[in-house]
Amino acid sequence: VQLQASGGGLVQPGGSLRLSCATSMSITSIPAMAWFRQAPGKERELVAVNSKYDSTHYADSVKGRFTISRDNANNVLYLQMNNLVPDDTAVYYCNADPTYRGALRFYGGGNLWGRGTQVTVSS
Repeated sequence: VQLQASGGGLVQPGGSLRLSCATSMSITSIPAMAWFRQAPGKERELVAVNSKYDSTHYADSVKGRFTISRDNANNVLYLQMNNLVPDDTAVYYCNADPTYRGALRFYGGGNLWGRGTQVTVSS
C-alpha cells in the first residue's frame, strides 16, 4: 500500500494550495484518512481527519481555512488550504488507518504514511 502526497510549494500569505494524496488502494471503506504536518523544531500534529462517512475534524488553527475531502472514484485524498499564513509552513503528510474505530477528535495517526510534501508560506 502506497500513499503519495503532492501539491506543496511556495505561496505568499493569503494564498491557496491544494494537496493531493494518491493511494494504491480503494479508500471508500477506510475509516480514517488524515493530513498531519511537522514544522521545523516542532512535533508532528494533526491538521485534519476525514471518515468514510465524510465527517471531519480539524485542528483549531486551520478551522475555516482548510478543507479535507476524498475522491473515492479516483482514490485520492485532498487538502484544500486557503488564506495561508506563515505558521502553516511545514512538511505535510497524508495518513490512513484501515482499522480505526474511535472518534475523529482523538485520531493520532494510523500505520500508513505517505512521504511528505513541503509547504512554505512566505512573502
